[in-house]
Amino acid sequence: MQEEYDALQRNRTWELVPRPPRANVITGKWVFKHKLGSDGTLERYKARWVVRGFRQRAGVDFMDTFAPVVKPGTIRTVLHLAASRAWLVHQMDVSNAFLHGHLQEQVYCQQPIGFVDTERPDDVCLLSRSLYGLKQAPRAWYQRITGFLHRLGFRSTRSDASLFVYRTGNDIAYLLLYVDDIILTASTAGLFRQLTDRLRAEFALKDLGPLHYFLGIEVVRRADGFFLHQRKYAHELLKRAGMLNCNPAPTPVDTKAKLSASDGSLVSDAPFYRSIIGALQYLTLTRPELQYTVQQVYLHMHAPRDAHWAAVKRILRYICGTMGYGLSLHASPSTSTDLVAYSDADRAGCPDTRCSTSGYCVYLGSSLVSWSSKRQPTVSRSSVEAEYRAVANVVAECTWLRQLLSKLSCPVDKATVVFCDNVSAVYLSANP
Repeated sequence: MQEEYDALQRNRTWELVPRPPRANVITGKWVFKHKLGSDGTLERYKARWVVRGFRQRAGVDFMDTFAPVVKPGTIRTVLHLAASRAWLVHQMDVSNAFLHGHLQEQVYCQQPIGFVDTERPDDVCLLSRSLYGLKQAPRAWYQRITGFLHRLGFRSTRSDASLFVYRTGNDIAYLLLYVDDIILTASTAGLFRQLTDRLRAEFALKDLGPLHYFLGIEVVRRADGFFLHQRKYAHELLKRAGMLNCNPAPTPVDTKAKLSASDGSLVSDAPFYRSIIGALQYLTLTRPELQYTVQQVYLHMHAPRDAHWAAVKRILRYICGTMGYGLSLHASPSTSTDLVAYSDADRAGCPDTRCSTSGYCVYLGSSLVSWSSKRQPTVSRSSVEAEYRAVANVVAECTWLRQLLSKLSCPVDKATVVFCDNVSAVYLSANP
């Protein structure tokens, strides 16, 4: 707590002022957390002063909000390029990142519990820097680091606001930002050290070494590329669900008819069902084979029933036997930027709405970088229409990936091939 409070004071996060009349003074609390390493061992204890941002008033205490969260497809694409070019890839952490953001609004909060000024106990804190919990804190931090990166020579990309590209002559570097976690890769060791030193001089930056554990994803660098897996995360998920010692299942879903919204009786603990589904969704970041089955049980989060919970347990049993599974990003020739996509759809697959489900996957070289399984918003009148919608979805994703690669100085110089197993949809795509 003392360390956190000292950091707040060093950053001049606030100044004590008499409590203004009718001011909205936000309360706060101390949040304590155990920071664990990738192997599950205790790394350090952490205390953070967090304000209750839900008491803020829109248009008074905050205006716009934004969270700097890089897209998973961007991460996989950058790692594929780094592996293909044998670049250094390091992960970094910014200590007290939100404290670096400057506030434009007048925001008052109470003095931290346990550190109230004895001479001015009735005064409140007028914030000049953002604090964790404020609705505008992520936006303020993003504006601060974006301004600094632009001065360094980085440029933001329209394809992903949390991706920054540096290019001077033959020197290239990519920086990925996920709130206060950073992935930095550069074409040369000298450029990497130069950028790291500049970042460390501006922020309280910790270089955590080569990329190995990022957002719950374990990264193993091999001679032929990267292997991404979530073994530790899957273990914690099974433990939370009480299925750590269950019998493994060979597949994540059976072959019977699809789930209906009216199958069985309502489950007794719907919030627990939703929390498990949310955790399963995060697991699909490195497990594309789970995307379809997780999407099917996700459709029933509003009113889960016994049959839906049985399907979730089937997924968990499959995970129990495949915790070592993950995603391989293979290095390919540095000049290869071939995009190949596959799409499919099941017409009227939903037994309740008769909507179809679209699915696709996109390969960059030999690496799978993007995939999706999603129910279509309208009812298709034919299998051609259902398949054509699936093709349209994957073409939109390929267009985004082509734009992303062009911003990464890897333009795609030939057409992207999209495979579809419906001949009529292929003819319709050729002559709409």
